[in-house]
Amino acid sequence: MAFLTGLLPLFVLAHFGHHLMMALLSPLLPFIRNDFSLSYTQVGGLLFSYNVSYGISQLPAGWAADRLGPRIMLTAGVAGVALAGLLIGLSPNYIVLALFLVILGLMGGGYHPAASPLVSASVKPENRGKALGIHQIGGTGSFFLAPLIAAGLASALGWRGAFLSISIPAIAFGILFYILLGRMGYTGAPKKKAAEISAAKPSEPGDLRRLSAFIAIGIASMVLVYSSLQFVPLYAVDILGASEEAGAMLLSVAYFGGIWGGPLGGYLSDRLGRIPVIIAVGLVAGPAIYLLNHVSLGFSLYAVLLLMGTAMHVGMPVVESYIISHVSPRKRSTVLGIYYTGSRGGPAITLLIGYLIDTYQFYITLSGIALTMLAVALVGTVLLWGKRG
Repeated sequence: MAFLTGLLPLFVLAHFGHHLMMALLSPLLPFIRNDFSLSYTQVGGLLFSYNVSYGISQLPAGWAADRLGPRIMLTAGVAGVALAGLLIGLSPNYIVLALFLVILGLMGGGYHPAASPLVSASVKPENRGKALGIHQIGGTGSFFLAPLIAAGLASALGWRGAFLSISIPAIAFGILFYILLGRMGYTGAPKKKAAEISAAKPSEPGDLRRLSAFIAIGIASMVLVYSSLQFVPLYAVDILGASEEAGAMLLSVAYFGGIWGGPLGGYLSDRLGRIPVIIAVGLVAGPAIYLLNHVSLGFSLYAVLLLMGTAMHVGMPVVESYIISHVSPRKRSTVLGIYYTGSRGGPAITLLIGYLIDTYQFYITLSGIALTMLAVALVGTVLLWGKRG
């Protein structure tokens, strides 16, 4: 565990700061919905505004991180995101709020493609999965704490006050992070020699079919579980009869599963192989989504949310580790950018989900999402079966 004293702790904190503003949006949706009198489709439009810009920005950010160096991308992913959160807190209406959410997504696009290779290169190959899983704790910690904090702040200060009060210290940390990166030598484009020394070579020849199937399961499990979770606060308020404050806090249950799910996924992938773990994630995620249709406010809801959150977070470091192990160092951030474009931009389907809920209600919509997830998992399993790597 000596690698815990190196670069990793700083990046865990940075990952926490990166996701802090993003983690506030979903739990505050019941407050925002009531303030602007929104339909489910319009709520989906807000989520779409953020997610599509966040996803699209991943690919050029991955390319830029390979050529310009990580410092600019990482700082924008922390301080830039926090500044966008400050603007969101000043939003006077629905259209302006959607515009600032686009800015939030664009600012955040550079963090993951720049951070994951650095975290991976800071440890030995046999510890790569664990390191990426521990790094994930920072982001998951944001999503776990933000609903609890947001519920209290929104009750006292309104949803705008919640964004404003959290964004200011996050901006300060982003500035500190920029200074620390400079002192650690990340001031410009990466040197090829250093990258080649610190990064492991691909463990086997490139297999585009297997790589594509692996990434597809990873993207689907992230997109479909995360998109479903976005509507949980509204589902709890409108269908299960929860208060707005209780609905806001529910997402912490799902993300509690991620606090240990990420490290567990990394550990299992290092020990059992990445392919068995991602297949298991895909086969669990679909039924977990479907079970939302059969819960009540209480233990059954908490259990399903915990299962969904755990499944989603187990898969994240596994996909990152697989890409880093099977793609050459020179293309690594670019391929990670492709993965992040799909996994972080894919939740833009919340616009469609909101429309489907308005039209067909929650039961049919959630059932359709669950069947889609199961179909992707089964096809991916066929393509990946027989391999452990």
